[in-house]
Amino acid sequence: MYKVNLMLADSAQVAEGKLNVLGGGWSWIIPGGPFAVCGIIDIPWSEARDWHKMRLELIDADGEPVCVPPHGGGDPAPVVDEPPPHRATIGPHVKPGSSLGWPFALNVPPGLPLEPGGLYEWRLTIDGKAEDGWTLPFSTVQMPVAA
Repeated sequence: MYKVNLMLADSAQVAEGKLNVLGGGWSWIIPGGPFAVCGIIDIPWSEARDWHKMRLELIDADGEPVCVPPHGGGDPAPVVDEPPPHRATIGPHVKPGSSLGWPFALNVPPGLPLEPGGLYEWRLTIDGKAEDGWTLPFSTVQMPVAA
């Protein structure tokens, strides 16, 4: 149905329908450092006029959502990104039957409390559905001990 390409990057942004990536394509991060999760979803031509909703959720090695306290205190909440619904744009240059790209970028600010030496993954759902391959596993580096 959908083809999904996900990657980690130093930073990413979507501008003018294009995904701009800086330092992309790696599978480990330094705990607490900034990074981005980004990618492109190919929407089938037959669904181009429908609105689609995407959700990214950060999961730990036990399959549990990673939770962080909100700014200003309160109960911890899962690390989730749910951008506004999206509908593909069909311009005059797009031929019928083409898949239509939906680029996205989530820049994670510094300070996300991930454990050194841990395993994590981002899980993507589209319209509440998930498929094999719609995950982005990564690990955090073990910080060296100063002598």
